[in-house]
This record gives sequence, C-alpha cells and structure tokens, in this order.
Amino acid sequence: MEGVLGVGSRVKHPAYGDGVVIRLHAAAYELAFTLYGLKLVGRDYDKWEIVEAIPAEEEVSFTEAEKALVKILKAYNGLEEVVDLGDKWIDGKLVLQPADPDMKEKEMDIDTFFHKIVMVRDRLRVMEQRINSSALIDEEKVNLQQYITRIYGSLTSFNVLFKYKDDHFKGSKS
Repeated sequence: MEGVLGVGSRVKHPAYGDGVVIRLHAAAYELAFTLYGLKLVGRDYDKWEIVEAIPAEEEVSFTEAEKALVKILKAYNGLEEVVDLGDKWIDGKLVLQPADPDMKEKEMDIDTFFHKIVMVRDRLRVMEQRINSSALIDEEKVNLQQYITRIYGSLTSFNVLFKYKDDHFKGSKS
C-alpha cells in the first residue's frame, strides 16, 4: 500500500533485520538497518514485519527525520559507544621508526590510531553478534567464536591505550 509507513516507522526485514524508515521516495522507502546501514525497499514490499507504523505526513523536514533516526539508533544501541583514551596519551603521537636510517619515520596522532583500534573492536563485536544470530550450526558458531577470541587476545597489546579497564580487549584464558 502506497504511503502507509511514515518516517520513524520500525520494521523487521527477513534479510536485513531491524530497521527504521528515514525517508520516503516515490516508489520506495529509505531505511536505516541496525546491521546493514541504509537500504531502499520498494513501497509494495510485504515480506517484513511492521513493528511500529507511523502515518506518513505530507512533508517531513530533514531535521525531523534526523531526530527520528537518532532516537531509533539509540534505542537499538546502533550509535558508537564512547571509549576514552588514557589521559597520558591525549594529544600524543605514534611514531614508527624504521631500522634503515635512510627511510622516513611514520607519525600519526594517537587519537587517530586509538579510534582505528576502537573501530576494530566494534566491528568484531558486530561480527560476533551476526555469527551468534546466524543459521550456522552450533559447532560452526563455536569454531568461528574461537577465532574471534584469539583476535581479541592478539589485540591485548593495545590495552595500554584505554583509560578504563572495562574497555580492554580480553583473549582466551588458557
């Protein structure tokens, strides 16, 4: 049915999971999905579960759509978690010095490097969630989970950057 769902309507798509309508197009809805990001879905699509239908309005401003999206992402915990860099590293530099004196050193702000480490951790967490909610058999899930645990273990060297111990990488305790 045309125009049934308005901005802010929540759905559960069989392939993309939880999503929210963020924009209406002539023949499609633009949705933000928790795990898959932005997708266009035809207005005549009927294979999803409508969790909450909000009536479509004539015009919706970008600001209203943005507020609705932020509200939904917070509800689904889709916004990035804030992780603090240890105080001693703030405004610091990471310097990689090659053994060859003729080669130039590589320098990067610690904040930039720290952000990349946190993004790796966040993506590993999403991968874990997707593995655990997948149709894989339990044995396959356990095998993949062991690899993720080993990756966390390899990343424990970077724990020195984190301000709080709760944010640390934790590997297997074998």
